Amino acid sequence: MPTLLQLDSSADLTASRSRALTAAFAEAWRAAGPDHTVVVRDLHTQPLPHLADSEQHYAADLRRPGSAVPPQADALQRQVLDELLAADALVVGVPTYNYSMPSTLKAWVDCIHVPGVTVSFDGTLHPMAGRPAVLISTAGGTYDAGTPTEDWNHAIPPLQIILGDALGMDVSVIRCTRTLADRVPGLAPEVDRAAAEFETARQEAVAIAQRLAGVVTG
Repeated sequence: MPTLLQLDSSADLTASRSRALTAAFAEAWRAAGPDHTVVVRDLHTQPLPHLADSEQHYAADLRRPGSAVPPQADALQRQVLDELLAADALVVGVPTYNYSMPSTLKAWVDCIHVPGVTVSFDGTLHPMAGRPAVLISTAGGTYDAGTPTEDWNHAIPPLQIILGDALGMDVSVIRCTRTLADRVPGLAPEVDRAAAEFETARQEAVAIAQRLAGVVTG
């Protein structure tokens, strides 16, 4: 049973581009067959708490003797970890908030980057290695190459490091910018380009989902 884990983090529940794109991805995944399932974790409507104790950064057998992680926090982290470990593929909606990822998504990252569970200090433990992770990056402004703001988007690089370099996942990125072109006067000339970018991103999301659904086995 091929399983997709869909993460949404946008605070906009009605007009979010990242939510629309993850939904298109998930719909294409489901359409691949009745055995293709989607598990949705909405990090905005059901936000994860910050880590209750620094020892949650480590697997239980690597924690300091005498450490006392609250049982409820430990159980929730285990649930989130098991959810990721059971996924054959991952799609993440990554809206850009103040040039970075939403804090709700960062809380998820802190919850799943755990030496002794998802990674190891010596590089021998990679349970997620090779599994696809698709990051759907949306941004209200523009970050075009060659412009003064081309390096201002800091939402995607940390996720590429954590999911790709640390966890060993096969990370790809779908980008959609200018999402505020219909609201910000200075971006008004970009409305048509914004619409075209969104449609291109939607088609790319569907195509990648269809391709992965055809090769990933549960």
